[in-house]
Amino acid sequence: MPEGPEIRRAADQVERALLNKTVQEIYFAFPHLEGYEDLLRGSIVTRVDTKGKAMLIRFDNGYTIYSHNQLYGKWYIRNLYNYPNTNRQLRLALHNEKKSALLYSASDIEVLRDEEVSGHPFLSKVGPDLLSEKVTLDELIERMKDKRFRNRKWSILLLDQGFVAGIGNYLRSEIMFKAGIHPSLRPTDCTEDQLEKAARSIIDLVSQSYETGGITNDLELAKKLKSEGVKRSRYRHWVFNREGSSCFICGNEIEKTEAASRRLYFCPVCQALPDKKGV
Repeated sequence: MPEGPEIRRAADQVERALLNKTVQEIYFAFPHLEGYEDLLRGSIVTRVDTKGKAMLIRFDNGYTIYSHNQLYGKWYIRNLYNYPNTNRQLRLALHNEKKSALLYSASDIEVLRDEEVSGHPFLSKVGPDLLSEKVTLDELIERMKDKRFRNRKWSILLLDQGFVAGIGNYLRSEIMFKAGIHPSLRPTDCTEDQLEKAARSIIDLVSQSYETGGITNDLELAKKLKSEGVKRSRYRHWVFNREGSSCFICGNEIEKTEAASRRLYFCPVCQALPDKKGV
């Protein structure tokens, strides 16, 4: 499933294609949305926002298209009516005088009045989006200490979109590694220094992943490994998808486990429990 950085990059592409341009034609695959085609035709796209893994295309007539890519959704930006050769099902298409923005395979699409957006069942519960909102280190730390989150294991909490929007499976493993936090710990088990490291790791890795197209490893190290012919899948992350490989920091073998029914990777040395560090 694409995570927040991937959705924000897709939103950037959609915005470049549609921003401040008149929608000449629009298509919805779902019958219950067909009535909005005439309503949105002729309107102008004013901006494209994200909230975690959701995208919001805003129009000057007071309406917003909400979409969530879920597991298989994918946006294509093409020259006008130049549809891609794909077996995916087209769900939404927006056309202006030069470009077509095409959403395939997604099933979670709605049209909302602007005043309805904040009350949407997903949007009303989702946490801050670090790529669309200003969130400080102190604000994140206070969130970790909130009674809603402080007693939940990091391995579960980081996937909760109500905590921070847009963090998914690869970011979860990478954030805990960079913060030196064992997957079994909770915020309440952590020192102030660990909480600060966790907050900084969340901010830095979400931003870096967005800027680099998904690289969460040290950028100089990733560049060096790439120059040596190492495959992207082996240098992209610190620990995610690297089971059995050596940790880039300590050389110990990366381990794989499961949390929230999803695979999780960690270094048992760099992320040792407090009483085991240095043993």
